[in-house]
Amino acid sequence: MSKNKKAVVVTAATLATTVFLSGCGLFGGEEKKKIDPPQDVTFMEDGEALDENVSTETSEDGKEAVETSNQTELYLIDKNGYVVSQTMGLPKKEGVAQQALEYLVANGPVEQMLPNGFRAVLPADTQMTVNIKDGTATVDFSKEFATYKKEDEKKILQAVTWTLTQFDTVNEVKLQMNGTPLEAMPVGGTPIGGELSRADGINVDNSDVVDITNTKAVTVYYIGGEEGAYYYVPVTKRVSNDVKDNITAIVNELVEGPAYASNLLSDFESGVKLLEAPKVEDGKVTLNFNESIYGSFEEKMVSEHLLNSLVLSLTEQNGVESVALTVNGKADVLTESGEKLAEPVTRPEKVNTGSF
Repeated sequence: MSKNKKAVVVTAATLATTVFLSGCGLFGGEEKKKIDPPQDVTFMEDGEALDENVSTETSEDGKEAVETSNQTELYLIDKNGYVVSQTMGLPKKEGVAQQALEYLVANGPVEQMLPNGFRAVLPADTQMTVNIKDGTATVDFSKEFATYKKEDEKKILQAVTWTLTQFDTVNEVKLQMNGTPLEAMPVGGTPIGGELSRADGINVDNSDVVDITNTKAVTVYYIGGEEGAYYYVPVTKRVSNDVKDNITAIVNELVEGPAYASNLLSDFESGVKLLEAPKVEDGKVTLNFNESIYGSFEEKMVSEHLLNSLVLSLTEQNGVESVALTVNGKADVLTESGEKLAEPVTRPEKVNTGSF
């Protein structure tokens, strides 16, 4: 990643960012900002949303118009072909997991909600049922499912898996078509091999891997989109087994940045380094960086995009719930909005809730 491409993000973040970080989590704090933090979501055992988490929109004449559920992550395809979550408020409906998949269907209800450059992933007219039991969501698709384009096959697997596994009741996904379990995808033959999970990766990038047998997978979040409409893109990369802990491996990948031809960006300068091994205790990771973490800011501040990418990436790891930063061993780190990063930063309930 060239430093010039990085500078584009830093400048945009300095002038136009509306993201606010605090110990309360990403994208929102105690005070309301331009992007409000999503409300807590609670799910019953069968994956249904509880009624108290429902809001009602009101039309101009004062009558109730549409009841919307809590924000739902829909994994769609952006203009560069990446599978990316976009958080949207969906109408109140029983069966929130199935509803989320219904909003992945082309020419369906999602069409009026799609952000610029995004498209749905499932073929038009596809219908499905979703049954959740013991952490596994079994999806039975209609015959229309088999009409997708071959080049979308892996993207469909990733979009369906990541959309469903956002719910607390779903850890794995099984696919069927017309009641018959799918051992492989019907168009290109991509093996499924039983259950799908986030461990299978998303937007997989093996471009720099010579010997995949001596590597392990980690998922990092880079920056996609354009000024005024940036969003975070998860990318699964292979890293050397020689790097013993995944946290250090993730930091290294963020510093290295995405492939130059990827159309993705990073706010990490090439000189950023960890001064000691990460410390993990009770779900909190503490990282001690050198001063290069401040990037191009004249004052000693850390960019919001850098913090967001770091926290999203690290909290994909099992057992990591929050991230604390120090620089040269000192905890007096400021965000670019001038707020002191006094508390560990937690992952947001939902990702990519709006433009910034």
